[in-house]
Amino acid sequence: MKIRRKWLRDLASIVFTLYYLVAAEQADEKVRKVRGLLTVDHLRVSWHKSTTPYLSFFTNTMRPKLTRYPPRAIRIPRPANSSYHEVVNGWLYFDGPLSALKNHTKIVLDVPGGGFVAMNPRHHEDKLLGWAAKLELPVLSLDYKKAPEFPYPYALNECYDVYHTLITSRGRCIGLSGTSIPRIIITGDSAGGNIATGTTLMILQSAANDAQRYSDQEVLPTPEGLVLIYPGLDMNIGNWMSDEQMALIQDRRTRKRNKNILRRKSEDYYKLTPDTPHPSDDEDKTLSPTVAPRDRSIVTADDKSTPPLKPPTDAELDLGGPVTIANHSTSLASSKPKVLKTRLAMSSMISYFNDRILTPEMMRAMIILYVGPHARPDFSTDYLLSPLLAPEPLLAKFPKTCFLTGERDPLVDDTVIFAGRIRQAKHNLFVQRKELGLLKSKDTFDEKEHVEVTLIPGISHGFLQFVSVFPEGWNHIYRVARWIDEIFSDQESRANTSESMHEGMVGDKYHERHHRRMPTESSGDEDRPLEMSKISDAGEPRESYFTHRRRKGPTRARGKLRRGEDGHAREKSMVSLASEEDLLGRRMKGLAGGLMGTGRDGTETP
Repeated sequence: MKIRRKWLRDLASIVFTLYYLVAAEQADEKVRKVRGLLTVDHLRVSWHKSTTPYLSFFTNTMRPKLTRYPPRAIRIPRPANSSYHEVVNGWLYFDGPLSALKNHTKIVLDVPGGGFVAMNPRHHEDKLLGWAAKLELPVLSLDYKKAPEFPYPYALNECYDVYHTLITSRGRCIGLSGTSIPRIIITGDSAGGNIATGTTLMILQSAANDAQRYSDQEVLPTPEGLVLIYPGLDMNIGNWMSDEQMALIQDRRTRKRNKNILRRKSEDYYKLTPDTPHPSDDEDKTLSPTVAPRDRSIVTADDKSTPPLKPPTDAELDLGGPVTIANHSTSLASSKPKVLKTRLAMSSMISYFNDRILTPEMMRAMIILYVGPHARPDFSTDYLLSPLLAPEPLLAKFPKTCFLTGERDPLVDDTVIFAGRIRQAKHNLFVQRKELGLLKSKDTFDEKEHVEVTLIPGISHGFLQFVSVFPEGWNHIYRVARWIDEIFSDQESRANTSESMHEGMVGDKYHERHHRRMPTESSGDEDRPLEMSKISDAGEPRESYFTHRRRKGPTRARGKLRRGEDGHAREKSMVSLASEEDLLGRRMKGLAGGLMGTGRDGTETP
């Protein structure tokens, strides 16, 4: 029924909620009817209940006093080169006066969830107030435009423009002093995690754009870190998982953490077939990620002709040997007999089909509303819509990413697979750098420097929204605050280390030692810019200062004339070739001068 007066509609919502908590059968029937005729109004009414005056009163009463200052509404202008002109609304959570913002250079940029169609920062105040109090930093949460009024990619461009404005204005748009570029960590939950990841990909993509790099536009720096809370990263909802995805979940380095996910998927299968014998734990560990358990007592003719395929060894996986996921899957496809592995290859969206919080019908409705009626995106390639499909070169540049998800979340596969892809991209880059000699041979790959995943047992989607009835959620809110603080601290220590190394390189002592050269020539000297020298009074070209220094070693007095081996006075070069083309041209002229009859004075012989 439709109730026009808002206060009466809010009161009726509370009354019916209490009624359905007692009348379970009527609640199931009501849920079934709503899911069959789900609309955007149903989603918004149900998810906006927490801001009704009645629930807000009880929520504020039960919530501990975290900050002295309330959140402040803020408007962020678009950058000058943006295709949009409307300002972006947001809420600033900062436990202090506005004048104190000038003392900060760190920002937490939060993208709240809500299925792309509902909710704003005021529906996520538990975590935002908790972070602002724990970190004592400004937390900017965006109230981006929602679908279906503003379909994809409007919200994504909003978040990217806000990040761009924060960097170009040096934080002045929110009250910072602007003396330095702010350091930003991006966070997002649920649908906000999708947008936060897409924003990070857009930032990395813009930095890799050669046209922007060599133009007057400044390259946006990469965020300090990324924190994703039960994110939805795949808009192409499927029933089955690919072999590559299963290989990421069953990776030996993450098998212990993901064992509950695999076991629960197995339990779903054995509920349908209770008479099927369960494989032992040892058997599961020895199986290849894409080989299903089979009865080894049955030997067929195909088994005799085709030897069993062995899983890749640890050395091959770690050192990037000949066995890879791609050719391993190809070998499996050609091996016989072919066994369809169903119990572990089922996606979490289907495994937790009966989830009360996030159902397939809701996911379907949210994706349709977010994409819009006119867009026709390619769900298999558009990685800004489905960040799970991001190419490996971009994933290798990702900042440290932390994940927090419940094990019974229908979106838990997105977390595990995306974390595995980042880990795999970082490991491949580490191996490449090691092979090129850019890293020491004793260096080891530490995945915690790049990815950190926490899976909460027995918890489904959106648990940070229910801390009033789920007090344990405060521990997870503060866990995320510790992640943010650790990322800022680690990046700051690395920056200080790099700065100290740079100061040592430009110091006088290191400068003199660095420019000492052996009498023999090297490719390093050959690649230096060519320097032209003045002509002495005797008509001979004078050797440049830097060339003389490389031969004779460091001099005591810079800029003074020195006597060389041939007795001619040397002085510092006054002209240097500006471009690589000039350097190559002079080299070619020197090589071909004898053939063309060019003398030292530039005249050509007949």
